[in-house]
Amino acid sequence: MKNFATSVVEFLKEEDGPTAVEYAVMLALIVIVCLGSVSLIGTNANVKFKEVADKIGAGAAS
Repeated sequence: MKNFATSVVEFLKEEDGPTAVEYAVMLALIVIVCLGSVSLIGTNANVKFKEVADKIGAGAAS
């Protein structure tokens, strides 16, 4: 058990642990921004395709 406690203390003293956490947080933020952007672009594209389809449909009915 003492070995485990010593390992934990050494891990907390190292710089690698916090750096990995910082990278994980940055990656999570990047993923959130990418998902939001894709969702927004997809919604805008869907609206534009619907407009075009309506105009094509209206033109074909004439």
